Amino acid sequence: MTVSQQIPVATLGVPRFGRRRELKFALESYWSGKSSAADLLTTAKALRAASWEEQHDRGVSKIPSNDFSLYDHVLDTAAMVGAVPSRYGWNSGEVPPDIYFAMARGNQGCRHAGHQQAAHGSDVTAMEMTKWFDTNYHYIVPELDDDQTFALSSTKPVDYFLEAKALGIHTRPVILGPITFLKLAKSPAEGFDPIALLPRLLPVYEQLLQRLKLSGADWVQIDEPALVLDLNPNERAAFEFAYGQLSKAAPELKIMLATYFGPLGDNLETAVSLPLAGLHIDLVRAPEQLETVGRLAPKDLVLSLGLIDGRNVWRANLPAILDRIKPIVAGWPLDRVEIAPSCSMLHVPIDLRMETELDADIRSWLAFAAQKTDELVLLARALTQDRDAVAGALKASAEAAATRVTSTKIHDPLVEGRIASIDDSMKRRESAFAERSRVQAGTLGLPPFPTTTIGSFPQTPQVRRARAAHAKGQLSYVDYETFLKKEIEAAIRWQEEIGLDVLVHGEFERNDMVQYFGEQLSGFAFTQHAWVQSYGSRYVRPPIIFGDVSRRNPMTLRWWQFAQSLTEKPVKGMLTGPVTILNWSFVRDDVPRSEACRQIALAIRDEVADLGRSGARMIQIDEAAFREGLPLRQSDWKDYLDWAVECFRIASTDVKDATQIHTHMCYSEFNEIIDAIVEMDADVISIETSRSKMELLDAFTSSKYPNEIGPGVYDIHSPRVPEVGEISDLVMLARERLSDAQLWVNPDCGLKTRKWEEVRPALMNMVAAARALREKAGRFPGCSPCGELAAAACGP
Repeated sequence: MTVSQQIPVATLGVPRFGRRRELKFALESYWSGKSSAADLLTTAKALRAASWEEQHDRGVSKIPSNDFSLYDHVLDTAAMVGAVPSRYGWNSGEVPPDIYFAMARGNQGCRHAGHQQAAHGSDVTAMEMTKWFDTNYHYIVPELDDDQTFALSSTKPVDYFLEAKALGIHTRPVILGPITFLKLAKSPAEGFDPIALLPRLLPVYEQLLQRLKLSGADWVQIDEPALVLDLNPNERAAFEFAYGQLSKAAPELKIMLATYFGPLGDNLETAVSLPLAGLHIDLVRAPEQLETVGRLAPKDLVLSLGLIDGRNVWRANLPAILDRIKPIVAGWPLDRVEIAPSCSMLHVPIDLRMETELDADIRSWLAFAAQKTDELVLLARALTQDRDAVAGALKASAEAAATRVTSTKIHDPLVEGRIASIDDSMKRRESAFAERSRVQAGTLGLPPFPTTTIGSFPQTPQVRRARAAHAKGQLSYVDYETFLKKEIEAAIRWQEEIGLDVLVHGEFERNDMVQYFGEQLSGFAFTQHAWVQSYGSRYVRPPIIFGDVSRRNPMTLRWWQFAQSLTEKPVKGMLTGPVTILNWSFVRDDVPRSEACRQIALAIRDEVADLGRSGARMIQIDEAAFREGLPLRQSDWKDYLDWAVECFRIASTDVKDATQIHTHMCYSEFNEIIDAIVEMDADVISIETSRSKMELLDAFTSSKYPNEIGPGVYDIHSPRVPEVGEISDLVMLARERLSDAQLWVNPDCGLKTRKWEEVRPALMNMVAAARALREKAGRFPGCSPCGELAAAACGP
């Protein structure tokens, strides 16, 4: 190898939104009517250009284009192939921005005057949203009918390729593969498999590849993470059919098929048999597959080696990686290898250099997207040239790894001792649910279809300004606490006024449902600018779990005590569960995830016990991310579910029978985890179901779930305000699946991201719907269907 030779470096995809979240603010300005679509597109174009130029300057040779999205890349693909549900009123041509965003967010009045109005004029619901594989990113679920037709309705991949080309940067366009797109889709037709639509979909992909080739592209990256899932023979045959066709669509355009999030496993032979020019494999989650893939793959197949973790923030031990892979790839020609992250770096923050306030040791252990790009380039240089050429950088990498292993900031003997003392008595309630339910009914006295919310109320500009001023020392502790108490009291009074049955304090003191707790626990580090995308314009700064976890002091007790002192109605104690804290954090990689989760569970257990002893009649322990931690392969599910359920029970069981334990879960395929949900043994579970029209309840019906359930009747991810009738219809659908005694009425999720002008009418409609349903059910003949919303809730 000579110095002039260089193994190509690819990034597969990078964060989309800009170091200062420029895309977020541009989107929200457009949605609020403060700026035009042209303004939004100008900001987006500048962000793309900056990203391409930075990657070029850092030494990336396979720079992706079309990894950028205004909202979601799966939604982009649905728009690109013309898979737009009929309710949006689109017939053909380019999908305009307002229909695109209505698909993602719903709409109560289209701003775009040039398209046919949808659904009787303007009011349309959003498409369903769920988690992207086992990540914290949400995608919009394509809706496909058995009579679905497809047409190339967007040339976005071509447009972005040409946009970069005009800047003098040759890119490798990225598109979501047809099999993964179809597997992620849903169909209203019972029993219909969207994979059957593949012959209709492929001509659109063929047309796109031909246009890319005509535009000057020589490679295209087609993402097919479905290849790491459990596939049936028909799905494997679909891959063979699809890529047999696509490889002939534009023969001179080389296809790099990207797989990630796990090993190929029993799909490996299918993957290496496809007529491809390149194959990307994840060697972070599945380092063991390199040797097998290298042996079985055709000798002219370029292998893209996913060596740097694209999903976590830890700095790589580069010498250890080189020692592991160099013996395997030593005899390979240079043109057979690419160096890449394990997956798109969409899932990590942008640049560690912005974190000037992190502890120096912790900072030395981290790498964000910019630093991971540098690590990729260093690996390529070390494999191409003599290691001496990059000896200094390799030494620094090894030293950082070594100091992390030995640091006293990581290990706490007291935590280790407490973990060792966990026994079976800490994993069960005093009595079974049937007995607890009887006790709780007598204590709480709730009406049928009890109403509540999931926890948070809108974080208004005033709330955010007060928090920021306090953090900067511009607002004293006393003044900040006075402000928060006023917000809590106003929320309690308003909830009483509209007649909610079970109240919440609103969480105005909390910046984030995970960060708030992590800041009060040992073993967590926090950032100022390490944002990652959750969905659309919603970004989060996940905590970093770097060491052993324990609770220093009560975290929520005094806020709950203050709120409960204001009302006779029950106020829920609001906690985030251990599995969600784990899954929504960047987790240390030096111990098993199960061990880190047990440590968090013990900390939450202490908080639950304090709330219970102080008189809390209800405690909600949110496990919004319980399902997303489920391994992608079914053979790995049991181990995860066993320790995840164990951790929830450790956290939730140190209370008396009269204390009602709630939990909350976000959009999930509950069929896959229903047995685990039963084993969690929460008294009440609330779930996101509104976008699925209660279909997600089918898992609870088929399993004869015995405990109480609050299916979401108000889609909080959309600015729409649901009408009373719409909410009533959803509850009626729930009643077809569950008994009245089981049902609660609540929104899908917390209301932090919504505005009060949306929340107030929506919750008033929700209460009115519950009251009307009580009368319809014949429980309270004297209760007015609509009633006075200022009156107290109907009582027993």
